[in-house]
Amino acid sequence: MASAGTSAFGKFWNSPVGPKTIHFWAPAMKWGLVIAGLGDLSRPVDQISVRQQLSLAATGLIWTRWSTIITPKNYSLATVNFFVGCTAAYQLARVALADKKSEEQKA
Repeated sequence: MASAGTSAFGKFWNSPVGPKTIHFWAPAMKWGLVIAGLGDLSRPVDQISVRQQLSLAATGLIWTRWSTIITPKNYSLATVNFFVGCTAAYQLARVALADKKSEEQKA
């Protein structure tokens, strides 16, 4: 049997981005933003905050890039931020399409 320091679990446990560090738990908790964003897909477009979605999209994309240039590289943080940005961008696209549709109906 492999010792705890050399097993796959031991390597994960003791890694610089493992569960003993904030580098693991911050991205794990941030998945709540993605889940909330997915839950908002059923929300009417007129109830979506454009400013909030813009800030989520911007920070999601900025932090995705930052996660890949820091040491240690934190790919779990990059992944969750990518999905935060994508979810917010999708919401912004919904708002833009609804605005365009309402302008066409007025014309």
